[in-house]
Amino acid sequence: MYKVLLVDDEKRMLDLLALYLHPHQYHCVKAQDAATAMENVQKETFDIVLLDVMMPQVNGWELCEQIRKISDVPIIMLTARDQKEDIVKGLRLGADDYITKPFDEQELLARMEALLRRSISDSAVIKVAGLIWDESKFELTYENQHIKLTPKEFSMLGHLIRHPNQVFAREQLLDLIWGFASHTEGRTVDSHVRNVREKIRQSGFPIDAYFKTVWGVGYKWVQSK
Repeated sequence: MYKVLLVDDEKRMLDLLALYLHPHQYHCVKAQDAATAMENVQKETFDIVLLDVMMPQVNGWELCEQIRKISDVPIIMLTARDQKEDIVKGLRLGADDYITKPFDEQELLARMEALLRRSISDSAVIKVAGLIWDESKFELTYENQHIKLTPKEFSMLGHLIRHPNQVFAREQLLDLIWGFASHTEGRTVDSHVRNVREKIRQSGFPIDAYFKTVWGVGYKWVQSK
């Protein structure tokens, strides 16, 4: 399931977008102004942002520029305008794609899927001090040693590595890895964390220097910038 931030000053449009996306395994977070959108981007991790251009006070172009200062999350601009100069302006400010209202549901989904595929392929292999997390091969290795993880353990580790220094609550990890329909409890996350640490520790990788517990909150992957 992908997590998408919807930003539009019209509640009706937010509800319509959520109605479109929910059946396609998108969890939607809604924001009706730039301030709320930025708060969400700062405290949560999103797979993609759908951003309306014509908003009061801080418009979509300005918000896109602000988001780009702190995140490389894929952004699709939504607007009723279709002038070439508007499209160019959005792309120059950091948007990844542009679609005009009224839009076709299938076209929107196709554009989102294309951006998500590109985003995933860009981070399919991550290397940290000799530890290699390879999504395309579903492999975790350290100094040519294969570390066998379950699918959930592999996905959880990958998500943390992809978002270094960001704290994830147990509930967030449950939603992201197990899915929103899951009835799994938080202690399942703790159990998976223990297993991941022990398996990686046996390889000789200094896992405790990277995979940290934030007591009373959750977990994070620490990595110097």
